[in-house]
Amino acid sequence: MDLVLASNNQGKLREIRQIMEPLGLEVLSAAQAGFSQEVEETGQTFEANAKLKACIVAQVLGLPALADDSGLVVEALGGAPGVYSARYAGPGASDAERSGKLLKKLDGVPPEKRGAAFVCVMACCLPSGLMLTAEGRLEGRIALQPAGDNGFGYDPVFELPERGCTVAQLSAAEKNAISHRGRALRRLAEHLKDFLKQA
Repeated sequence: MDLVLASNNQGKLREIRQIMEPLGLEVLSAAQAGFSQEVEETGQTFEANAKLKACIVAQVLGLPALADDSGLVVEALGGAPGVYSARYAGPGASDAERSGKLLKKLDGVPPEKRGAAFVCVMACCLPSGLMLTAEGRLEGRIALQPAGDNGFGYDPVFELPERGCTVAQLSAAEKNAISHRGRALRRLAEHLKDFLKQA
């Protein structure tokens, strides 16, 4: 059965395909499935945004749709950038610009107060409106400067103290094994086969 990812983000698509492959599920990007609308993320939480995107795509295409909303939650910034992670440095900003703004905001904050978590909520919606959700978290801290060139988003500034490196210094396989998206997806995947039988 085909699943449509309510996103055209190639990094996300690659990560999700690698995790879904063992389930025998083909994951299409929104564009591949013929969905070209821009879904505005108006929710105040990761879960609300994930559900919103999955439902709109499932209803328009008449196919099960998968959506995630994820972001970075930084303790010293009161949970910011949170649901605004992708828009943190304004519309059209690059990953490097968003990370740069974050590092500026944390200038002078010592390592022990730079605690952060990547949070991801995955939602799968059937055309009927039936919904399945799961959450994953990856705890770490914000590095003093970027390192590594694997990954995307805030990966180069998200440090894993127990590994002594940033997420962008991990291989794709290592990242998928521990990432917030990987954790949410695996939780979702446990119930996905049964859930999709209701489609």
